[in-house]
Amino acid sequence: MNTCWKARAALLSGAAALVVMVLFAGFRSIALVAVGLLGAAVTAAGGWWLVAHRGLVRWLGVVVAVLAPATLVAAYVSAGLLWVVLCAVALWLLALGAGRSALADVSPGALSVRRAVPPRRPYLIMNPRSGGGKVGTFRLREKAEALGADVALLDPEHPQDVAALAREAIDRGADLVGVAGGDGTQALVAGVAAERGIPFLVIPAGTRNHFALDLGLDRDDPATSLEALTDPVEAHVDLGHIGDRVFVNNASFGAYAAVVQSPAYRDDKLRTVLRTLPDLLSHQNGPRLTATVHGTTVGPAQALLISNNPYVPGDLSGLGRRARMDGGTLGVLVVDVTNAVQAAGILRGRRSSGLVSLDGTEVVVDADAPVVPVGVDGESLTLPTPVHCRTDPGALRVYLPRHRPGRRKAVRMSWAEVRRLALTMGRAAAGAVAGQVDAECARVRTAVDRGGQGE
Repeated sequence: MNTCWKARAALLSGAAALVVMVLFAGFRSIALVAVGLLGAAVTAAGGWWLVAHRGLVRWLGVVVAVLAPATLVAAYVSAGLLWVVLCAVALWLLALGAGRSALADVSPGALSVRRAVPPRRPYLIMNPRSGGGKVGTFRLREKAEALGADVALLDPEHPQDVAALAREAIDRGADLVGVAGGDGTQALVAGVAAERGIPFLVIPAGTRNHFALDLGLDRDDPATSLEALTDPVEAHVDLGHIGDRVFVNNASFGAYAAVVQSPAYRDDKLRTVLRTLPDLLSHQNGPRLTATVHGTTVGPAQALLISNNPYVPGDLSGLGRRARMDGGTLGVLVVDVTNAVQAAGILRGRRSSGLVSLDGTEVVVDADAPVVPVGVDGESLTLPTPVHCRTDPGALRVYLPRHRPGRRKAVRMSWAEVRRLALTMGRAAAGAVAGQVDAECARVRTAVDRGGQGE
């Protein structure tokens, strides 16, 4: 389906969702939407009571978080309108999907790539335990060695300094380094590649692989990344720096970082979260964080997230995807929710009073404590304050396979832009067709005239 028809399908699906509700629910359709929004807000408030309090209030939060959606569904069923709601939601999701796809077609490319020369002495570091054993499942070592790569298989029983391994390999003549593992290991070796000015290869063999996702790589089949050893394209992407450490995704401060550093977290995650969060969210425990971006200071905050390029704005569904990896800026998300009303307001995304979004090339995170826990690309650290973060635009040369099935761009949803695409591209297509018809008529007339002259 071309861009024009995707945009039209988005508008038609959105309109169909409204028609279904109005046609089968009449004036009650307004009540359907209002009740749905109220149910979502009450559920969010119950979730806040659950994580931010203890004792009776926590149990009240559990009851509210469970009963609110159940009551909402029961109300729709009793009114005989559940099928209307489900149909409208399905059409609306279809509209969003088609609209985002249309906008992705015309948005600037997530990465600017150019042809590259295949490496002669690639060196790859592989973690056999990452992602539940993807290195073995996809036979990554065997396939890489068959393509001429020197592979270092990490020993889980004896932790190794992957940055040192990469430096030693480059000193021996490696002209590309890469990692099959999680984002934390990717970042450490990427920092060495940028430092030495040689290409870096990402093989998404970890659990989440957000860096690979935003590079467009196929996370379901990490072996496809090895095609970059023989038929590569090259992109220059940004790196984030926190102190003297590199990050490719983000650095998180505050509640989440403090929870995961608890000694009990690994053995009992849920109990540790429920025991630790109330004091952190009420500022009774943990550092009081502030962030300063180009002279603007925000805080105190319960949580701060500094990302290597901003996450897609506009709604919560975009959180976790970055539209670009070469924008030369850091994204800053500041969260400070102090009551159930603000917790419910988080559903509004970045318009919420409990959520502040900024961006800049440098960020200074400070606290009323000499050190703070930080999660850097999933790795737990403790850093002295103030913590300085900065971006290093285009610092990393990344080798990518030419064909990247996951390279769909992340875009912000804009119905005004979707409507413009549906109308302007439609007129452009009509004009192009008309131009083709006119050209064909002129060609026929010319042929007839020449035929007549010949006679």
